[in-house]
Amino acid sequence: MRGFAWLALILAFSGAVAAAAPASKKIVPVVKSDAEWRKLLTAEQYRVLRTEGTEIAFTGRYWNHHAKGTYVCAACGLPLFASSTKYDSGTGWPSFWQPIAETNIHEVTSTDYGIRIEVECARCGGHLGHVFDDGPRPTGLRYCINSASLAFVPANKT
Repeated sequence: MRGFAWLALILAFSGAVAAAAPASKKIVPVVKSDAEWRKLLTAEQYRVLRTEGTEIAFTGRYWNHHAKGTYVCAACGLPLFASSTKYDSGTGWPSFWQPIAETNIHEVTSTDYGIRIEVECARCGGHLGHVFDDGPRPTGLRYCINSASLAFVPANKT
């Protein structure tokens, strides 16, 4: 059942990915009960997205992924990062130097392991990872994101 629900979620949001929402468009929050999130997500996705877990470096599905397309929130399908902003940071997690739109993520100061900036999905509040100031140009930022918090929608082939 999860596989079918997952496919339906990706198909439902693939149109939104093709034309990412402009920064001025208001994002309508997705609110679900804990039980609903547990039904929708795999155990690992739930652990990362809903309880701020972190996957082990070099084990996630997308850390060494090089296809062209869009990385979306695994919980709600909101477009988060374009493959054109992905780079190999050497950390073992998917790393990006810029989100698709600043409005699609929230940055929250976290004190769980010192002071860090946590990155959350602006639509569902899911934990994505953290952002650091040691990334490449042009932004100098490294959005270090858990693979479990992402789904990938390949670019349309023309």
